[in-house]
Amino acid sequence: MSDQIESVEDFRARARKWIRAELGKYRGEISAGLRSVDRDVELAAVAYDRRLQSKFYEAGFAGIAVPTRYGGQGLTGAHQKAFNEELLGYEYPTRFQVPTMSPCAAVLLDFGTEEQKSRHIPAILRGEEIWMQFLSEPGGGSDVAGAVTTAVRDGDDWILNGAKIWTTGAWWSDWALCLARTNWDVPKHRGLTVFILPIHQPGIEVHQIEMLNGAKDFCQEFLTDVRVPDSDRVGAVDDGWTVGRRWMFHERMAANSPHVTRADRPAIVDTPMVDVARAAGNVDDPGVRELLGEAHMLDLVGSALQDRLTVGLASGVLPDQSAAIGRLFHGVADVRQATIRADIAGSAAAAWPEDDDALVGAGEAFLMRQVACIGGGTTEMARNAISERVLGMPREPGPDGNLTFREIPRGKVRSSGPG
Repeated sequence: MSDQIESVEDFRARARKWIRAELGKYRGEISAGLRSVDRDVELAAVAYDRRLQSKFYEAGFAGIAVPTRYGGQGLTGAHQKAFNEELLGYEYPTRFQVPTMSPCAAVLLDFGTEEQKSRHIPAILRGEEIWMQFLSEPGGGSDVAGAVTTAVRDGDDWILNGAKIWTTGAWWSDWALCLARTNWDVPKHRGLTVFILPIHQPGIEVHQIEMLNGAKDFCQEFLTDVRVPDSDRVGAVDDGWTVGRRWMFHERMAANSPHVTRADRPAIVDTPMVDVARAAGNVDDPGVRELLGEAHMLDLVGSALQDRLTVGLASGVLPDQSAAIGRLFHGVADVRQATIRADIAGSAAAAWPEDDDALVGAGEAFLMRQVACIGGGTTEMARNAISERVLGMPREPGPDGNLTFREIPRGKVRSSGPG
């Protein structure tokens, strides 16, 4: 048997044929997201995602870049990207992507023991386990290293006590990656440890948090004397910051992770902006057309930026923390996109006819716009990462005397400016 990896184009053709023959059209109403829906409707959508993930697995399209020994396909990020491009407009198991595949599964692949990876990665790929991240805390905001949830050694186990918050979908998920403090006698970054634990067990209370739009996807968890075996520790004791930094890299790279299946243009979820203008009856207004142009520009820049970052990170020229550049741009751009949508919708952003699909949601998106700057690590933390880890990287004098980052292979990425 040949060990040669299937070419990207052959894989693309095979994926295209399967997608068009076996998958339905994308249905935004059953995708994961901060939406106000009945509990039974959400649980039915979760069950559907599990079946859909299993279908991807049986067809050989789950874990495309995951090593075969853990149930994946052993291919490359380029294969995953090709699959995502062919997936545009078709359904996929959204609840198994972020944070299940990235950052959670990605962290396990980086730092997990063989037993942990063999036990959980195949189960994730088969649709049996949905994972969440127990990271943020009520009193810590974005100061991840300031975690006060404690883990105290008790023989071969650890006893966890504390609280986590902003865990999207914890109430219907299975496992969590949890950051806890194991040492109070060292600087805060040096006394952390990462654990994995089942969410639904004695000692863990999951409370749903109601948002402005009525959605209850965000959750807060209270941990009381939760016993975790040492075999479910990820990485070394008190070295959780090493794991955590990579964890946050995967979180910021989620949209471009080689482990995440998703359509390249998430905008298919929303009504195209020009259709909002048509429904509002102002598509010919010069000011509205200017807003439409700005929205389109943001889409183009976001796509180009992600391509630039992907090449730079894959080549090793840009440091891992450069993923924060994409996180920052998309947070700010999403807020602006929601504002543009509401401006174009006008009064319909406050009240709209129920039968006018194009205008529905413009006002809600505006009310919820700041989520884009909070979920997945705040844009403030992204700015910190950029200033400390990216702008501080070595630079070289260019022909004009200005300092320039080393050029990415193939000349696709170049950032320059005055020192």
